[in-house]
Amino acid sequence: MALIVQKFGGTSVASTDRIKNVAKRVARWRAQGHDIILVPSAMAGETNRLIGLAREISPTPDPRELDVIASTGEQVTIGLLAMAMHAEGLKAKSFTGFQVGVLTDSTFTKARILKIDQHRIRKALADGHVVVVAGFQGADEFGNITTLGRGGSDTSAVALAAAMKADECQIYTDVDGVYTTDPRVVPEARKLDSITFEEMLEMASLGSKVLQIRSVEFAGKYKVKLRVLSSFEEEGEGTLITVEEKG
Repeated sequence: MALIVQKFGGTSVASTDRIKNVAKRVARWRAQGHDIILVPSAMAGETNRLIGLAREISPTPDPRELDVIASTGEQVTIGLLAMAMHAEGLKAKSFTGFQVGVLTDSTFTKARILKIDQHRIRKALADGHVVVVAGFQGADEFGNITTLGRGGSDTSAVALAAAMKADECQIYTDVDGVYTTDPRVVPEARKLDSITFEEMLEMASLGSKVLQIRSVEFAGKYKVKLRVLSSFEEEGEGTLITVEEKG
């Protein structure tokens, strides 16, 4: 039985129906005996909406206050996800980045993770809970809420997987893996079963939007096994991103 970190992007949790589908998917993993840490983004479009509100007040919002506002999108998602899992008969507990001790530097709106306190997560897992941790956010040493910048939930998930020594970090998106090129543009694009971190970084530098580049660098540094999967299809193998390419 494995410890798996699963990250769900904004489109995967864009509505209450999609959140319910995530809970059903997690229930299947739990039925196999796996421990699960969920890291969701805000619902699709929500972060932009919140930042838009801030800009209506001030064209150049104070970065500290902007992070206070932007971080609330994920807080809504984690609460809804925990409720959806309760409805599936699962024990689940949600935590903000601050509550689980995701310590960052003080660079508001694009902070970097320095350390993650595992204590509360390990206790909740030991008590049989699915643990739902807000992506994209943490707090600095002074207790200020911080956010990690665009795509920061990927980085949150990888950092949690590294800290917890998870067996795998699964990134659920609106595509079912990593392709040789964008399948929406080139119909002959081929899905890759596996790819190395170096190749993934090269693709990201050329404009591939599947994974945030900082999260791939983080995963490569800490040797976290990454798998890209679709949240809109039933179980597939997706694309595994590892240090060495499988033969």
